[in-house]
Amino acid sequence: MGRRRCSTFLVLLLTLQVVKALTEEVPLSTNSRWIVNQQGKRVKLACVNWVSHLEPVVAEGLSKKPVDVISKGIKSMGFNCVRLTWPILLVTNDSLASLTVRQSFQSLGLTDSVAGIQANNPSIIDLNLIQAFQAVVKSLGDNDVLVILDNHITEPGWCCNNNDGNGFFGDKYFYPDLWIQGLTKMATIFNGVTNVVGMSLRNELRGPRQNVNDWYKYMVKGAEAVHAANPNVIVILSGLSFDKDLSFVRNRAVQVSFKGKLVFEAHWYAFTDGQAWVQGNPNQVCGQVSANVITNSAFLLDQGWPLFFSEFGLDLRGTNLNDNRYISCFMALAADLDFDWAYWTLVGSYYFRQGVAGMEEFYGLLTWDWANVRNTTFLQRISSLQLPFRGPGITQGNPYKVIYHPLTGLCVTRKSIQDPLRLGPCSNSDGWKYTPQKILNVMGTYYCLQADQEGNPAKLSIICSASNSKWEMISDSKLHLSSNLTDGSKVCLDIDSNNNIVTNACKCLSTDHTCDPGSQWFKLVDTGRSTTSSMLNLPYALWDSLFELINLLSKAYL
Repeated sequence: MGRRRCSTFLVLLLTLQVVKALTEEVPLSTNSRWIVNQQGKRVKLACVNWVSHLEPVVAEGLSKKPVDVISKGIKSMGFNCVRLTWPILLVTNDSLASLTVRQSFQSLGLTDSVAGIQANNPSIIDLNLIQAFQAVVKSLGDNDVLVILDNHITEPGWCCNNNDGNGFFGDKYFYPDLWIQGLTKMATIFNGVTNVVGMSLRNELRGPRQNVNDWYKYMVKGAEAVHAANPNVIVILSGLSFDKDLSFVRNRAVQVSFKGKLVFEAHWYAFTDGQAWVQGNPNQVCGQVSANVITNSAFLLDQGWPLFFSEFGLDLRGTNLNDNRYISCFMALAADLDFDWAYWTLVGSYYFRQGVAGMEEFYGLLTWDWANVRNTTFLQRISSLQLPFRGPGITQGNPYKVIYHPLTGLCVTRKSIQDPLRLGPCSNSDGWKYTPQKILNVMGTYYCLQADQEGNPAKLSIICSASNSKWEMISDSKLHLSSNLTDGSKVCLDIDSNNNIVTNACKCLSTDHTCDPGSQWFKLVDTGRSTTSSMLNLPYALWDSLFELINLLSKAYL
């Protein structure tokens, strides 16, 4: 028992050291494709979206829980930042801005919300709307959470569709001059607020008016306005077609007067591609969609620009097949490219959305009452993406690979040569080298990964010349690790019900759309974390304590 407490204490101490580094080393800037702190070390944005742009113009959930409890919960779930949404009229319309929180809810007939905020946040209920917004930002800062201010829309309300009048410059509710005025005011208000590290200029540009020339004209103006008012923040530019398309930047660079502050953002959901994940073979769809994402936005990483996937998400009830297949593909690419991201959304329920009071959000990390984590398995799964795999100050010595399993968010690990390979925390993974001969060697040893027989555990061997020691990335997704057994049959790396690493017949290589290859999807991810090799010899009890801590924080979130 004493050893367990000591291990948990060490995990908490390590966490606090990471927190300290985040809060004391802002403002952030960019170095090629990386977002970095004042010491030049990478800071990976692992964010969650907190909605504050709907009709009440108040951050969701304040009728359910105290703001400080919500902020602490965000940090306890492993997120280091919040993408906090806001409408332009919050700072440009005096009539709206002067409303108190109480008055805003009363005007919408939301008496239950008034009572809830009065009970949970009495210090906020009679603030005006911008003061309430500032109070939320302050609470996040007090709890060591960074903030990206996201201009989501002009008039408060739900977003988005092609004809809502908020989609592109010159639309009914999208006046460029008013937009510039709003960005300038918001940047000015938060100049000097250290945990506000970025501003996203506009969410999901779209609609019949959208065009490339006006994108350059106005996005450059918006970027310059924000930087002039608050040179500390990174400036985040969204693309066209609901933030799916930045392909036009490939051959026409964005020209601004400042350096080291420009970031691009993109969105990716299952519904971005309709019902493709249900109707098509998952390997083929993942391969095609991933290629499209790289063509339309992720190419920017190779051009030396940071890319922030500021929205992705899924139905956390686990019943949406389209979402379930998509998310493993997303996680494989997210680990491979190691980009910054923000999950949509924190929100368990809305005060008022699309005419409905108290609507539940099934993409929300929290339950309807904001009292519990909706899906603790998913929370543990995305925790694998919350720390950087590589980047300035992260990669130390020779980089190596981990064998990442996107279905679980875990990596192939080993206790000893005698024990079976199994999935475990990526922080506890050995480094692997993938040779030109397609052999997977354990770094610093003579051992290689070897297939035995179909249905048997994969093993480590020092005899690495046979066909069953060679592994190819096959299928359209390139996520199957396949080897040929000595009898000529082909097997793929897989997991059993206990997360042991086994080999089985390869799944879903044909056009069949009914099968699910998720258990056999693995990605060789480049990394060079300085903490990994030094932590390999820590006792498994420490990692058990880490997962126990995550479970406890998840169950007792609020």
